[in-house]
Amino acid sequence: MTITPDREARGFSFALETVTAADGIARLSLRALHRPKFGAICADWLTPDLARRIAAGRKQPLAKAVGLNKPRTPDEGPLRVLDATAGLGRDGFTLAMLGAAVSLLERNPTTCALLRDARLRALAVTGAQAAAERIEILEGDAVQVIADPANRGRWDAIYLDPMYPDDGKSALPSKEMQLLRELTGGDADADALLLPALASAARRVVVKRPSKAPPLGGIAPSLQFDGTQLRFDVYLNPRA
Repeated sequence: MTITPDREARGFSFALETVTAADGIARLSLRALHRPKFGAICADWLTPDLARRIAAGRKQPLAKAVGLNKPRTPDEGPLRVLDATAGLGRDGFTLAMLGAAVSLLERNPTTCALLRDARLRALAVTGAQAAAERIEILEGDAVQVIADPANRGRWDAIYLDPMYPDDGKSALPSKEMQLLRELTGGDADADALLLPALASAARRVVVKRPSKAPPLGGIAPSLQFDGTQLRFDVYLNPRA
């Protein structure tokens, strides 16, 4: 299937196709026809790199930022997290593997197709099945979904990982990130997500940022968890 993105990505052309890799597993993959030297990308949650991240457990910055390190009663059930800028779903799957119930939200239908394919493959793997069952995939505009009164308090934590804008000075992002930016047009409206998320999340909003980047929307967080090249800004809901 050939895809021509919307006006924000005019001039780019992509093919969505099923590719069987050397491991014999068929994956839905995205290939940039306008970048013939780039390889196809897919949403793959079963890689060794992701397994190592998951093995870091609930003490890693991402897990602590969303509140997975805090005890919950059986009545509360799993921590409910909305990954509102899901991308290829790696952070969301990591949280699901650590016990959260995760909603992966993307507005781009092609990205959603890649996420659904990744979930189907994870459902077929014994060690990943339970986590995949705790994942739902939502297609829609993040601001509209978060601001919907019916969703107020639906998620304990809302997680935002917007694409950092290209300022023409930083090193080129990975090929994967370049393709996703061209496909979706990027996240130029990322600042508009924070206030609706703060009004909607039951407990907290978490924003993933490059280490030296200003806080999203210029709003200082309640606390921060630092990684090596990035940080997680946490905005606690005073109503919680």
